[in-house]
Amino acid sequence: MTKPAPPLFLARKSYRRRRMMDAARLLPLAGIFALILPILWQPRLTPEPDTAFGLIYIFGVWALLIIAARGLARIIMQAPARDGTDEGPGDGDDAA
Repeated sequence: MTKPAPPLFLARKSYRRRRMMDAARLLPLAGIFALILPILWQPRLTPEPDTAFGLIYIFGVWALLIIAARGLARIIMQAPARDGTDEGPGDGDDAA
């Protein structure tokens, strides 16, 4: 009997972990866009500047970025399974 061919796709856990690493790399760019977005807002028709809403928005985005970064870090830092149950090609210790 011949040895079965290795699967063509990555293991589910390692694939998900790599996608979370990609999301972590894109998080600063999304944060920069979200923080620069108030520049595009049109001023209201009142003579006084409306800074309260802008400050609430900026601190809200800041808090969401912190929460998202912590969540992504927790997912990324989870130790991969070493029992071989969900390993696919490229998941071994010799993979770069």
